[in-house]
Amino acid sequence: MEDVTLHYEAFPAEAQVRFIEDSLVGHNFAATGIGEYFPVGLFLANARGECLGGLTGYTWGGWLHVKFLWIASVLRGQGHGTRLMDAAEAFAVEHGCPRATLETFSFQALGFYQKRGYEVFGKLDDYPPGHTKFYLRKALQERT
Repeated sequence: MEDVTLHYEAFPAEAQVRFIEDSLVGHNFAATGIGEYFPVGLFLANARGECLGGLTGYTWGGWLHVKFLWIASVLRGQGHGTRLMDAAEAFAVEHGCPRATLETFSFQALGFYQKRGYEVFGKLDDYPPGHTKFYLRKALQERT
């Protein structure tokens, strides 16, 4: 076996990150036989094309997983989070995913997600210290 080194990179190259992600996704496909994977990327932009928020995630295995949802502070409370979540959930249903999952922290948007029908199924207290990380899920309804 060849000598293998371990090194730390604070800002790894996008190609390295992509290699690790693609390799794990490939393993998951092989292990489960489920290959239907679709990235989700929805973004808000102003007239100049500047990004003011967005949602990223993916659908796989019958689930939508929302990885990140962020909106610039000047746009919060104006319905943009709802627009992004509605679009992501509709995308998921169109791609055969009847369920959704995401994580949020106690200092983020737990109430927003609960109003949308997400339920807490797990939590990690004191992460970060003094706060809680929540794990949520929701059964999605097909839109008519």
